[in-house]
Amino acid sequence: MAASGVASPTRTEVLQLYRSLLRVARQFCDYNIREYTKRRTIDAFRDNKNLTDPSQLFAAFSDGKAQLEVAKRQAVVYSLYAPNVKSIMDIKPS
Repeated sequence: MAASGVASPTRTEVLQLYRSLLRVARQFCDYNIREYTKRRTIDAFRDNKNLTDPSQLFAAFSDGKAQLEVAKRQAVVYSLYAPNVKSIMDIKPS
């Protein structure tokens, strides 16, 4: 435990969160949303890689876990209402 009473996440936990976010990003059927989620995950981890303060680490980790839950819910919702046509090239002229 740190002096502030906040336990910072271990390296393994951080890597699990990173992989989980990327895994959830692959579940989006829409290319733009999939790539946005992937890019946002990579950028957020890159921005926070130099954090050393345990309270900041814990806050960033907690935010990442919250974002993971949101992404999981959104992936389910988007899959329920996915368009039948994946690409404009699949539309047959009438």
